[in-house]
Amino acid sequence: MTNDQIGLAVGKLLLQAKAISVNRSQPFVLAGGWASPVYVDVRLLFGDPTLRREVVDLALLYTDANLPSDAFEVVVGAETAGISFATSFADRRSVGFRYVRKRSLGIGRDAQVEGGPVEGLRVLLMDDLTTDGSSKIGFARGLRAANAIVDRVLTVFYHDAFPGALERLKAAGLSLHALANWGHIIRAEAGRELLPEDRSVIERFLANPVDWSSRHGGRASLNSR
Repeated sequence: MTNDQIGLAVGKLLLQAKAISVNRSQPFVLAGGWASPVYVDVRLLFGDPTLRREVVDLALLYTDANLPSDAFEVVVGAETAGISFATSFADRRSVGFRYVRKRSLGIGRDAQVEGGPVEGLRVLLMDDLTTDGSSKIGFARGLRAANAIVDRVLTVFYHDAFPGALERLKAAGLSLHALANWGHIIRAEAGRELLPEDRSVIERFLANPVDWSSRHGGRASLNSR
């Protein structure tokens, strides 16, 4: 499968899981303060055993095609949704698994990275979704503090409507690998899965998401908060 075919397959799974929620009266607030009429709940894929197996199958196909064979020695799930994704992926790939917290708890071992050492290991950071990239940078910072080598992030969905994420990640020494984005969902949906009025809302939003956010009380530009 090509990357585009993988993206379309993931888009169909998200629609099948009813992971696309549209609220025409009250916008969702996304990472970085952006406002959106639509929310993608990737975690619904992980809650269903069939959908979980299928999305992990697609992730394996993607990494086999796009990452060098020695790209990582262990996978790391990002708290919280990335943990399920990375656990299932690690089982199928027969590699080590760790998880990284948003921050250390200040109790016990006070570790931000759990499940074993990562010192000197090449790790693949895995999460369910990327919007502005800030949380991925925080996770990578925690891994690097534990002396892991991390330069790649794999997510199921990239909310690519808003600008700045790829540049922010690149500046932090990270490259984003996403199985699907909005283009894949729109093409996979093809007017069959969503209510016509919901699809219309999404299309108007995607035509100018920054303006939509600004008009609905969210962030108004890449430089504003």
